[in-house]
Amino acid sequence: MTHPLADVAQILKLPRDQVRKLLDRYRVTDGKGFRLGNYNPADQAGDLLSKGHASALLVASVDRLSELQERLYAAKTWAMLCIFQAMDAAGKDGTIKHVMSGVNPQGVQVTSFKAPSEEELSHDFLWRVNRALPPRGHIGIFNRSHYEEVLVVRVHPELIAHQRLPPRFVTKDLWRERLDAIVGFERTLARQGTIVLKFFLHLSKGEQRRRFLERLNQPAKHWKFSLGDLAERTFWNRYQDAYEQAIAATAAPHAPWFVVPADQKWLCHLIVSAAMIETLDRLDLKPPVPARAERTALAAARSKLSRER
Repeated sequence: MTHPLADVAQILKLPRDQVRKLLDRYRVTDGKGFRLGNYNPADQAGDLLSKGHASALLVASVDRLSELQERLYAAKTWAMLCIFQAMDAAGKDGTIKHVMSGVNPQGVQVTSFKAPSEEELSHDFLWRVNRALPPRGHIGIFNRSHYEEVLVVRVHPELIAHQRLPPRFVTKDLWRERLDAIVGFERTLARQGTIVLKFFLHLSKGEQRRRFLERLNQPAKHWKFSLGDLAERTFWNRYQDAYEQAIAATAAPHAPWFVVPADQKWLCHLIVSAAMIETLDRLDLKPPVPARAERTALAAARSKLSRER
């Protein structure tokens, strides 16, 4: 069996241990002692990677991810769920578009979660994400997710009133209970063959300001800017605290977080690609083996076609 990092290392033209170090630099599998402040949004991977390689490496990684996704689709035993969370302007849409650019759309589904609808508010907070989970053989992308319930709602607790929860359950333990529910949910997914990868695109406040101004200064980008985004910026510190607590409570080996430096788009895209490739490589995916009757039928079909003139 090929080492799970072998293909990633070949694509990145780096030793396997260096690829592991690159991903481990941002990977969180145990929340004990986790502090978001220990991760630099402007990090450039130290001496592990050069920006000069980025364009060629990203093209190669997109090609490799496409190949692995085809194997995943053919095997139809595993599914992969990639969750993207971030502050506004961190680049979730661009990262998803870039990383998945070479993948067959037939085997991928992207779900963007907005504010809950009336129907969604009539159910538990995991109901709507359950309905959007990828089937076996597919990659599912969540642009925002169930984590909004311990991020946005935690920062704006007045939103709880719209969720029509029985008053006895709206206590100081609500956030811990929701985080516990998420841990159980993701553990169940992992035990049923759905791999969970979670990416927090970690943007600095200064870089968010620069990107907002860029949108405002270019009329063609005005559609990307919302006054609501500016309003949410005033809650920056509360969001950072909420992210820190969510990551610390839910990081696990079977559902790791990657705290990805989002100030550097090239590095952000590369880390996400490498993490997905490493994960799929580890599965050692094989195409399904036809049953004897099917092999006989295939041989007959091949013989028939070969005789045609």
